[in-house]
Amino acid sequence: MTDANLYSLLDQRFVAEGPRPAIRSPDGGTVMSFNDLRQGVARYAHALAALGVEPGDRVTVQVEKSLAAVLLYLGCLKTGAVFQPLNTAYTESEVDYFVGDAEPKIIVCDPARQQAYRALGDRHRVLAVVNLDAQGHGSLADLASRMDDQGETVARDPNDLAGLLYTSGTTGRSKGAMITHRNLSSNAESLVELWRITRDDVLLHALPIFHVHGLYVALNTAFLSGAEIIWFDRFDAAAIIAALPSATLMMGVPTFYTRLLASPSFTRAACARMRLFISGSAPLLAETHAEFSARTGHAILERYGMTETGMIASNPYEGARVAGSVGFPLPGVDVRITGGQPGVLEVKGPNVFKGYWRMPEKTKEEFTADQYFITGDVGVIDDQGRIAIVGRAKDLIISGGFNVYPKEVEEVLDALPGILESAVIGVPHPDFGEGVIAVVTAKGPLPTEAELIAHVSAKLARFKVPKRIHVVAELPRNAMGKVQKAELRQRHADTFKGRG
Repeated sequence: MTDANLYSLLDQRFVAEGPRPAIRSPDGGTVMSFNDLRQGVARYAHALAALGVEPGDRVTVQVEKSLAAVLLYLGCLKTGAVFQPLNTAYTESEVDYFVGDAEPKIIVCDPARQQAYRALGDRHRVLAVVNLDAQGHGSLADLASRMDDQGETVARDPNDLAGLLYTSGTTGRSKGAMITHRNLSSNAESLVELWRITRDDVLLHALPIFHVHGLYVALNTAFLSGAEIIWFDRFDAAAIIAALPSATLMMGVPTFYTRLLASPSFTRAACARMRLFISGSAPLLAETHAEFSARTGHAILERYGMTETGMIASNPYEGARVAGSVGFPLPGVDVRITGGQPGVLEVKGPNVFKGYWRMPEKTKEEFTADQYFITGDVGVIDDQGRIAIVGRAKDLIISGGFNVYPKEVEEVLDALPGILESAVIGVPHPDFGEGVIAVVTAKGPLPTEAELIAHVSAKLARFKVPKRIHVVAELPRNAMGKVQKAELRQRHADTFKGRG
């Protein structure tokens, strides 16, 4: 068969770039060339094989971000294994579910969790539990260091699994999205072309690598294009600003950009060499987009994707990057809306995952008869084909029989001078079924609740107006910066208890 292993594609670039720097630390102290990368990947692939990992086996990984973790990811690809990264914040009981569901051959964890995970592994008949720490040291690194630095890549079919990524579903049990080699290679090739990424680029990488954004979007595009990576263990605004003059490209979540804007040293001069700032994983506020542009002269490029699909749409590299829009579908990706506008977005293309791991009925539910994946996101598509996301179908509020899309109300609230950010949710209401409420954070003096409600009333139909507005210090978010509306609904479920 023709080898469709993503690593084979990346390795062609590694060979071509040879001694050039592939990854370096912000201070320039740690430099890994593309040759070093190839040799390290081979060692990790041999180490996995030595532990009994065979093509198709799952490798569960819950470790801190490190260069060794990158070698492990690529080593899994090279050996034909299925990489299953887990959020480092997951507890032992949560990991127990993932391991029981995925049935991995091995677990790679932080040394501090070795003992607990060995017991967990025994319960689920895991062959080996090895470890890696935040510095890239541990029993797996020791084993890899003793391995050969050359080796063949295992051939894979386009539909063979490369990754198993569990969705952070707010309802029901988390589902394992089966990501294929074709999903990853098609997406990386499209993004490199769309965003004009070349070997002359230098990417600031401050994202976690247990998630699609930092793992697949950032790493795969940099590796495929031969771009250099400046590696940050975590986001630090001062360190990022200091590195900007050495970089051309940054991928981040909206929180990164608001934190940069909060620093007086984040100036137009600091960004003089930068070519492109990209945002995703959570909606970018129009206000942040405008403030960033005014401060730096750069229009942030917002794009849209999901765990199950990789990237679906992107604002253009050339042409208007419209605040509040996620741009146009990627080449070869079809997006449509059902049920009128706004409506639920459905997507079809080489980027769309194979289905949910060992959940054939759930997979069947989430695809249409003509094989479009039902995203669950609610959006609109204008006459130019430009997409805007207005919320999640599950976040739709039905109050008194009327549909309320939270995004529309949030945009009205966010435009008020004293409000930093808002989250609009529906909670149980004795008369309306669901009552609309807003939870807001402040960036200055706020009008009274009655005045805020009156402001929204002047802009929107009565049934869309929040009946209550709660002010909080901060909104709950997940690791990628997304507001956790399920948690807000839980916190404020009693808002209308005993009231009409």
